[in-house]
Formats: sequence, structure tokens, C-alpha cells
Amino acid sequence: MAQKYLDRIQGLHRLKIEHNEEKLRRMGGSYDLDDHGWIPLDLEHEVEAVRDKESGLVTGMEAVTGTFANYLDAHPIFMHPDSAFAGCWIGNVSHMNDPWRDSERFWENEAMLPVYNITTRGLYAMNHCAPDLRIGLELGWGGLLRKIERYESLHGEDYREFYEGEKRLVQAIQRFVQRHADAARARAEQAETEELRLHYGKIAEICAYLVDGAPRTLREALQWIVFWQDVDRMYYNGGAGQELDTLLQPYYENDVRSGLITDDDEVTWYFASLFFNDPHYSMIGGQDPLTGKDVTSRLSFLILEGQHLLNIPNNLALRVHENVNEELLSRAVKYLFEDGTGVCYSCGTGLDRGYMRNGRPAAIARMRSKVGCNWTALPGIEYCLQDVTRICLAQPLLLALDDMVAADEENSMENLLRRYERHLAKAVQLIKDGVDWHVKYKWRNKPEVVLNLVCHGPIERGIDMSRGGVDIVNFACDATALATTANSLAAIEQRVVEEKKLTWEQLITVLKNDFEGAEDIRLMLKSVPQYGAGDTRADHYAKYLAELYTHMMRDTPTKEGFIVLPGIFSHGDVYIHGKHLGATPNGRHAGDAISHSADPDPGFLPGGGTAPTAKANAVASVQSGWGNSTPLQIDIDAHLAREMGGIENIKAYIKTHDKMGGTLININVVSKEKILQAHKNPDLYPDLVVRVTGYSAFFKSLSPEYRQQVVDRWLANG
Repeated sequence: MAQKYLDRIQGLHRLKIEHNEEKLRRMGGSYDLDDHGWIPLDLEHEVEAVRDKESGLVTGMEAVTGTFANYLDAHPIFMHPDSAFAGCWIGNVSHMNDPWRDSERFWENEAMLPVYNITTRGLYAMNHCAPDLRIGLELGWGGLLRKIERYESLHGEDYREFYEGEKRLVQAIQRFVQRHADAARARAEQAETEELRLHYGKIAEICAYLVDGAPRTLREALQWIVFWQDVDRMYYNGGAGQELDTLLQPYYENDVRSGLITDDDEVTWYFASLFFNDPHYSMIGGQDPLTGKDVTSRLSFLILEGQHLLNIPNNLALRVHENVNEELLSRAVKYLFEDGTGVCYSCGTGLDRGYMRNGRPAAIARMRSKVGCNWTALPGIEYCLQDVTRICLAQPLLLALDDMVAADEENSMENLLRRYERHLAKAVQLIKDGVDWHVKYKWRNKPEVVLNLVCHGPIERGIDMSRGGVDIVNFACDATALATTANSLAAIEQRVVEEKKLTWEQLITVLKNDFEGAEDIRLMLKSVPQYGAGDTRADHYAKYLAELYTHMMRDTPTKEGFIVLPGIFSHGDVYIHGKHLGATPNGRHAGDAISHSADPDPGFLPGGGTAPTAKANAVASVQSGWGNSTPLQIDIDAHLAREMGGIENIKAYIKTHDKMGGTLININVVSKEKILQAHKNPDLYPDLVVRVTGYSAFFKSLSPEYRQQVVDRWLANG
């Protein structure tokens, strides 16, 4: 790479580390979320909250967009000599953290959710759908404003609040962009070198044009996306992007033909600058919807190169499928070995076949982009609200145990499972009832004002996308604690039913006492052959649980007719659900973390030599199979990865899991020595990046508890 571009990318890397140190200081030393691209700056002046006249809350279209507009007007300006683009975001609009109106809260549902340890409830959730950025790129902010005005003129008074709110937001964004143009022009005039004068002059020119105009070049298109990313993040942490290579290929080709782009190193710098701005979830590769042919292009490689050279937390996915581009996959795995992490691998075979089971053709299924921590969605036409709803599979087991032992009936596995199914059904119904309530009232409280702009239907119809503004409506729910529950059922069956080393009453007692004074019993329960080891009773129960949950969630719609697509994924709920869960029969202490997604627990395979293969087989065996994902998390010691055969064997591993129906693979390849040293003293490796679950983060940024779960995975799988 040309040194001038490499210097800029490395400068952005160093700047990110500096920002992260300040973020850690401001957040008390750690944060266990996606890294996100927010920059530690302060508002230029205090923001006035606009409140709903009836409730006094920042709720409803007028109050939400009015407050958001005021926030944008107070937001600081950011640009840097090493970045091709201007703009940043410094945090969410905290003034809008007010709840829904009291009269429209689902109080009955809220009261029952803690009974089933449902903390990530879906109800009241925001965004988590995919935009179609083509709409914004084709129209620009001025075109979007004129589109809103045109459709407003075709609708009656009942739609005025919707259109006035969306106009208010776009006009505030235009002011935000104009302020960047003015600031860049001022910097150009004050620049001490010709290089800086040209740099800031170009940014000023682009931003001034983008206030009203639609992007014409690749750099203009990416600058438009940067501003959109910033606004999207400010509004309740939106983070879904799109398939970047196919989206931007026309701009790249036109620039090359016109001679505007003569050096691909410059393009790589563009994408490094985009990823510096924010790690929005995006994708490269994939298939042509109609033909199934791979769509990889030269731009796909430049995007991947930008991620690799910047080497900070990033949420880029590579779509794997039967016709995947071998060179692109090889390059991604090569960078995985060099950087320790990189893209995640979105498995098209399992995802597409699953989504097609919902009655959608292959061409529609192939259009879904991997644009979330664990999820895919149709850009701009699907309201799916993914990755915001979870059910803890372990809580119904503890409730079932209590019920059975307290009842005047035989204590047996059959009765336990019957009661378990009854409790799980109640938890599932709570989720489905929450979906119906959400659709009925969300638009009146927290409308999707940002996504409405870049989806097909909301502006045309004057209807929020959560209320029917888009054509396809699916919801999703993820189960957690699969291994915890499967291993618990296997332990009960072996130690209580078959070997009779414990009575049911004794089991209940040691669980209620959190194994106090009963460490021998805890270890006895923990030592039962676990899920993932292969052909164990825990493997049997894992499949039983996955199938039971899948059927309960998918076989019947909600009362209002909405579909909920099941998956198995935990995100940070390994600690949230664990904190509120009592001791479990697999030997887990009360309050300890639950198992991770659908992965077997660390140490599931004695010796651990074939753990990566065994884990992949286990996760493939419990896929829900309806288009939602059940990810595979693999953390491999760098030395072992090379012993496994290096790049070619890891490629084969990825492709095999795809063929088996897997849906997503997250991989880290770092030496045990390095990860242990970084855990002991995070300051030694301030820029070590790991995939925690579906997202990546600086290892140093994680709390000791979160770092421990990552360390445990390495120790067990290496």
C-alpha cells in the first residue's frame, strides 16, 4: 500500500486507542457492549427536551423528533486529517429514555416476565431491522425531504404528525451536515500546509453538496453513509448496515471509468475511514438473488483490506454459500490468522433454507443481509425486530422441579418434563403477547423515525414501519441456557433417576442452598457426560429442548397473526440471565453465568483435542431452521490452529458447518499465552480485538467477568 494511505490508516488506529482510553475513563473502567464508534466529546450546549403535552414524557412523533432535532443542533463537529470523512456521534439521545405512556405500557406482561427470567423482552424495543440505504443514496437528504413533502400532500390531516416529524428530522440532519461543511471550510482556510488545505477543502465541498444533493461518487456515497450511521446510532443505538460491496459497486465502477479513482489504495483508505466512524454491521460477498451466482467483486477485497489494515473492533460479515468466492474466503481466513479475529462467517445454506420454509422464494431469502450481532434481514422491506428478545430455557426447569416435588404425585422424569413443557409454553406466550402489544402501541410512543426514511413503504403510506409501513413483518426470539438446561436434565436422569445417588427432595434442597456444604454433590452432578461430547444423554436433551422451543415458538402465530422466528443465542445475557437464576442441577452456582448461545460449556470434551469439531457438530444439530441464527463461537489457540492445517483446514471447517445447516460462525485465533497475559494485565495489549459473541470489542474494554468467559473458551478449546 502507498505509504501516505497506510500512514493515515495507522493514524486512525492510534486515534481509536486514544479514544478508547478516554471512553474507559468515562465509563468507570469497562463496558461489555459492542465497541460502537462513539467519540468522547461533549455537547456544544444543553439540549431542550420536547415533551408530550398529555404525559409529560418524550414520547410520540412530535416530542421525539423535536428532541432529536435539538440534540443534532447541539452535537459537536468532528473531522480529522487521517480520515476521509467528517462526522461522529458522541452517544445516544439520553433525553428520550423516557418510557412509554403509562396507559400504553403492558403492565400485566411486565409483572410476569421476571417469573420466567425474561430480561431482554422485545416489548418496547427499537430498530433492529435492516435499512435499504439505496433509497437515501439515490435521493440524498434533499430528495428525502421532497419525497416526504410530496406524499404529505397526498394524505389527509390524520397523517400530518407523521410527516411533520419526519421532515423535522431530515431538516435537522441537513443542518448537521451544513455545520460540518462550514467547519471544514474554516479549517481549510486556516490550514498550515497545502495538504491540509486540500484535505479539508475536499471535505467541505462534499458536505456542502450533500446537504441537498444525492451522492455522485464513491467518496460522496460513503460520506452520506457516515452521516446516516451517526444519526442511526444516536437514535437508540441503531447499528444495522447493508451489503457494502454490491451497494457501492456502481459508484466505484463509475469513478474508475471516469478516471476519478486511479489508485485502489485510496479506496481502501475510504473504507478504513468508514469503519473508524462506526462498526455498523455490514456484509460482503453473497449471491445474486435470481441466479445464485457469487457477487464478489474487486470492491469486496478492498473493503476487507480496509478492515484488516485498520484492525479495530468491526462487525463485517462474509457470506458463505455453496458458490463462495474461494479467494475472498482465503483472504479473510489469512487475516484471521494475522489479526486474531476478523469477519464473521454468515452461513447462507442454513439461513436461506430456513427462511424459505416460511413460504419465501429462494430469491427473497438470498436478499437477506447479515446486519446484526447474530441476525439477517431483508433491507428496507422487513420489520423483524431481531436480537432483542430472549427466553431462558433453564428457568422453567427450576419452576417445574419446585412444582413437581411440592405436588402430590410421582416424582419422575416424565412428570418433570411435562411440567417443564407447561412452563416453557407460558414463557413463549408471554413473548408472543408482547409482540402483539408492541405492534399496537409502539408507533404512538417511539416511532422508527430514522429507519422510516430508508425503508420501502413508511413515507409512501404515512405509516411507521412498526405499524405496517413495510410489507414483510416477522419477529424473532432467541433461547439461552441450552447447555445449562440439557446438562441439568442429564444430571437429574443419571444421578437421581438411574443411580439414585440423590432423592428428588435432596436435589431441591442442595439447589435451594446453592450447594452450601455439598460440594461433593455439586461435583457429582457436574461430572455427568455433557452436551457436545457426542451421543450423550445431554446431547439428546439438547436436541429435545431445541425442537420443543422451536415448535412452541414457530408452529403457531401470535393472537394477532404475527410469526416469531426462533433461534438460540445469548449475547450478554449469559450474565444477565445467570444473575437472576438459581443454582441448577448441572452443578452451576446461583448467580453464575449460564451457557453461551448453543455452544457446549467449556470443558465439555475431556482432553479437548477435537473440541472445535465436536462443538461445530453439536451446534449444527440444534439449529432451529426457520431463518433465525444459532451461532457457533470458536476460540482457537493460534498454535493449534496452525497444527489443524492452517488456512485451508479452517476454510474447510467453515464450509462444512455451512453445509451442515449452520447459520453463523464467530472465530478468534489468538495464543493462550497472549490471552492469559491480556486478562491478567489488559494494559499490555490495548488494541487486542476479540469477537465476544456476535460482536467484536477491545479485550481491554471488557469487565473481568466478560474477559473470563472468553478466556475459559480458549482454555477449553485449545
